[in-house]
Amino acid sequence: MSDLILHHYPPSPVSEKIRAGFGLKKLAWRSVEQNRLPERPELFAMTGGYRRIPVLQAGADIYCDTQLILAEMDARHPEPSFFPGGGFGMPFAVSRWTDDELFISAMKVAFAPAADKLPPALVADRTRLYLGPDGDMAKERADLPHTLSQLRAQLGWIEDRLSGGRAYILGDAPGMPDLLVWFIYWFVKNRYAEADVFLGQFPNLTAWAGRVEALGNGSQTPMAPQEALDVAKAATPITPEQGDPLDPQGLAPGMHASVQPLTDSGETAVSGVIRFVSRDRIALTLENPLCGTVAVHFPRVGYRVTPSS
Repeated sequence: MSDLILHHYPPSPVSEKIRAGFGLKKLAWRSVEQNRLPERPELFAMTGGYRRIPVLQAGADIYCDTQLILAEMDARHPEPSFFPGGGFGMPFAVSRWTDDELFISAMKVAFAPAADKLPPALVADRTRLYLGPDGDMAKERADLPHTLSQLRAQLGWIEDRLSGGRAYILGDAPGMPDLLVWFIYWFVKNRYAEADVFLGQFPNLTAWAGRVEALGNGSQTPMAPQEALDVAKAATPITPEQGDPLDPQGLAPGMHASVQPLTDSGETAVSGVIRFVSRDRIALTLENPLCGTVAVHFPRVGYRVTPSS
């Protein structure tokens, strides 16, 4: 089985979700630190220009978006499970909340008060990525009390869930829902200047965070971006050609298509030849002289697939 290679950067809260997943499963992994801004030539060669972080690599198979990365990690390393007690399915529905409404509130709280102290290019990039073309951090700073009220209420739901001595969100064992909430807590705790006071009103959540943090991030070994590119070039995708006769769009292997996030974030669509289609994911075959043939995987939820001639 190929080594798991994570393309990320240390301050990335979304990457922390996956790093914590390595800790929960006690996995060894290779760490490729990428730029915070989308200047990642080696990674772009393998992803066809997909600019979001993190990206998981296993040989010549490339996995985009954390919902798909977590599913792939659990498939490759089933124990300990991300779904203790048979909690399959539900965590992916929860991720639509934590990755959208909850994360956007946390991002505003973390970025808006400090935006004038951060590199302008970083602020502009993240504002467009998460708030769209009309996003304005100055307006978000003025609206911070409202945003805090939204975040407070949502964290309160988790506080209530952790009442009665429950160690983790699903019960006695940690699982995917803990990762989904942990990266939000980690982001606010590390980036919001008033985090200690704000989070102090949630004793159950604070105690839970200590338990999740103690899981660690697994065992990581640094790897250079060029080395990861060489790994892909020396490998062959293991993903088979597979169709889905019930696919509502009629997608099938051999068709050309592009994949793009649904949000209006100005991102480049990734184009290639469909290799694999299922209810939950799609994989495109891409060719690049820098990495050879790769299979780039995306979840169906949250992405638009557009067939092309």
